[in-house]
Amino acid sequence: MGMAITIRNQIAKRAAAEIRTGMVVNLGIGIPSMIPNHLAEDVHVMFHAENGIVGMGASPIPGEEDENLCNAGGLPVTIIEGASYCDSAIAFAMIRRGKVDITILGALQVSGKGDLANWIVPGKKIPGMGGAMELAQKTQKVIVVMGHTDSKGQPKILQQCTLPLTSKSCVDMIITDMAVFDVRREGLVLREYFDGCTIETIKRLTGCQFTISDQVRVIPKE
Repeated sequence: MGMAITIRNQIAKRAAAEIRTGMVVNLGIGIPSMIPNHLAEDVHVMFHAENGIVGMGASPIPGEEDENLCNAGGLPVTIIEGASYCDSAIAFAMIRRGKVDITILGALQVSGKGDLANWIVPGKKIPGMGGAMELAQKTQKVIVVMGHTDSKGQPKILQQCTLPLTSKSCVDMIITDMAVFDVRREGLVLREYFDGCTIETIKRLTGCQFTISDQVRVIPKE
């Protein structure tokens, strides 16, 4: 069973808090695509998609979708004032030149040193890596949003990834349904955790060591 929609929204809302006015932001499929719905009204950014949109808005009202307007995951989107269109080659050139400030991606696994595995499960028919390799290497800040554990309850944050890597040492922050970690050269630092979780539970369900910030805070429930 997939993660509950309320939890997915909780993660998306926390990730949206990392976005500042004036940024160009790329969003992956899944939880990242929910982030525009949680952006503060006074924050004005350009959401970038690999299929050639710069300036995506929130999800359209049901019944008002435009069949020709979608994000890189194929989901319907709206656009904001000042939005523009380009082809995929230009969209990727923007990524490769470092013009994207933040990318927020889903993941299958992340290591304690920021290695990212998010494109394939061996033996399963899952699409390829898409633009994740370029985004992980060239974006100025990489944030991963995901469940803390997989469908079998096993940790997704590991000492070393066991799945094929998308990119090494690229992740700057991890936001799960339990906690928020900064990824630093010396390892993971627990920065925040959601109300209802405990540090003991987070330690038990995290597959690598981490330190706890002196100013660790609890994110209240909605």
